[in-house]
Amino acid sequence: MLPADFVAAIAAVSAPTLVHAGTEVLFANAAMQRLLGYDLPALQAMRFDAWATPESRQALHHYGLRCLSESDELPAAEAAAQTASGAVRYLELNARKVCFEGSALVVMTCQDLSDIRHVQTSLLDLSRVLHQIIENNPVATFVIDAEHRVTQWNVACATLTGLDATDLTLGLREAWQAFYPERQPLLADLLVDGLLSGDGGQGSRPYRPSALIRNAYEAEEFFPAVGEGGRWLYLTAAPLTDGQGKVVGAIETLQDVTARRLAEEEIKRHRNELEATVAQRSAELLNMHQELGAFLENASVGIISTAKGHITFSNKKFAEMFEFGEQSPVGRSTRELFRDDAAFEGLGRVAYPVLSQGQSLMHEMEMRTQQSGCLWVQMIAYVADINNPTAGTWWLLQDRSEVRRVQAELQQNFERIQETNAQLEDAQNQLLQSEKMASIGQLAAGVAHEINNPIGFVSSNLGTLRRYVEGMLKLLQSYERAGLEPPAPALREEIRRQREELDMDFLAEDLPLLLSESDDGLVRVKKIVQDLKDFSRVDQADWQDADINAGLDSTLNVVMNEVKYKAEVRKDYAALPLVRCLAAQLNQVFMNLIVNAAHAIPERGLITLSTRHADDWVCVSVRDTGSGMSPEVARRIFEPFFTTKPVGKGTGLGLSLSFSIVKKHGGRIELESEPGQGTEFKVWIPVKGPQQPPDEQSAG
Repeated sequence: MLPADFVAAIAAVSAPTLVHAGTEVLFANAAMQRLLGYDLPALQAMRFDAWATPESRQALHHYGLRCLSESDELPAAEAAAQTASGAVRYLELNARKVCFEGSALVVMTCQDLSDIRHVQTSLLDLSRVLHQIIENNPVATFVIDAEHRVTQWNVACATLTGLDATDLTLGLREAWQAFYPERQPLLADLLVDGLLSGDGGQGSRPYRPSALIRNAYEAEEFFPAVGEGGRWLYLTAAPLTDGQGKVVGAIETLQDVTARRLAEEEIKRHRNELEATVAQRSAELLNMHQELGAFLENASVGIISTAKGHITFSNKKFAEMFEFGEQSPVGRSTRELFRDDAAFEGLGRVAYPVLSQGQSLMHEMEMRTQQSGCLWVQMIAYVADINNPTAGTWWLLQDRSEVRRVQAELQQNFERIQETNAQLEDAQNQLLQSEKMASIGQLAAGVAHEINNPIGFVSSNLGTLRRYVEGMLKLLQSYERAGLEPPAPALREEIRRQREELDMDFLAEDLPLLLSESDDGLVRVKKIVQDLKDFSRVDQADWQDADINAGLDSTLNVVMNEVKYKAEVRKDYAALPLVRCLAAQLNQVFMNLIVNAAHAIPERGLITLSTRHADDWVCVSVRDTGSGMSPEVARRIFEPFFTTKPVGKGTGLGLSLSFSIVKKHGGRIELESEPGQGTEFKVWIPVKGPQQPPDEQSAG
């Protein structure tokens, strides 16, 4: 039992206090009761350390017993109390041993540290959070104190500068090493030292106040020592102040804006180039506009622009063409340019479907000048903007009156030329026929000789046949008389005599021979006549598919009398397709070449006729072993009226006409000749005929 005055004294203490003797709580003042949440009876029923948390209970028990056993004053201790409500309070304990009537007591006072601990913990947590915010911030950040010592240097800052916190040795004034080769204040240093004025000027370094944070500054600066080739950094620095507003440090952030600066510089460069290009193009466009205006005004054709039925622009040539004189065509109605409404509306019907589709119009028509004159005008028109019908239409007008007059004259001349060509063609055909008839006339004696030979022996055979027939008729009469009555000896003798005179055995052999020989002669005459007929174009005057080999043989048969006494003829024919041609005219070409070949042989020689087929052409070759030609003669051989024959022996038209005939067939004649070595003519004829359809050419 504690003395009353002792209890009163403990109760009067304002600090939470309890008394124990190493076991139960003997007394606890009101402050202690409020702190722990227990009333006095509840506390007195507890051991003196029972109100502590399980973690602090043993230490509290040891502290209480130590106070009883030791006479020296013990240092303060801390313990965590678990109140009746379950809350934990952190307490600072001071215990004193008191001896009373031979008994040792412990008087323990408490100071509640919970609020202080909470504040400390909060500050510590806040410090940790701030440290994490700075350290984990993707923006490079460092912090210095009032003495310019580095207190924070985050990972992003180390990555940007290449120096981490250990390289800088936190707590030293070496932050400049990350940015400059020599010591130089950073933006944060200037802020701590108060060297930044209101506008941020600091020598040549352009610092400016932040628009977002009061008393903060920002800048953008190039740092050659940062990274490879240097970096452009955007800097922000803000002061750190204590409760009284005193600057105790500064925080600075750094952002690498090199890419942006390079992009801005590139954009600036492009902008300057673009501005220069635009200026240049503008000057060019202005110059082009001036040149275009000069071109339009001085163009050799009339140029106008029209909109809503009126002229909005015209050049000098247009005013001259339509005889406006001193008056300006601009503003005049386009209807004035036409002789009547029908012509005006007719152009509209032609122009609208074309121009409305964005296509250009080409048209010719007659128009009227201001002096009531007429022009034949060729016009080209196009709309200025297909998407804007009101933009108008541009017209290029050219006076074609003289051209039209000349065209009319040319048409008349062309028609006259066609008539002349027809007359010339008739004359050529007549000349061709005359040459052919002349050739036939020259060949007439030979042809007559060729015909006279078979006619002669046919005539002789017919006289012999007449004698044979007269004797046979007499013999038949004798046989008839002998058959009517018994033959008298004189009749039998007459029959015998007649048989001997007729020589019936010889007659039986000779009569078939005479008939066969006469038939062959008649065939020869018929063949010569037919070949002569073919050569004279009696039934072969039109384009047809002809056998060139047959035509060559037919021609050779006609001229054979001219050839056989001068040369041996050899044939080397190839299989040829039918050729689209004028067969009679080609036969005349072959006749001229064969006869000329014979005439070129002085005594006796060889003429070789050969044909061959190559691709879509046939070639007829006439080669002789005659005297040949000199180069001068060869150059002129196809000239009209040129001949090497004596006067009266040739017209000089044979090869010229032959050349024309071959050209008409779309072919060509090739000549190879050497003096003393002979001559070869090659006639090339297309199998399908000339390019122009054969039925459109004159057969001539």
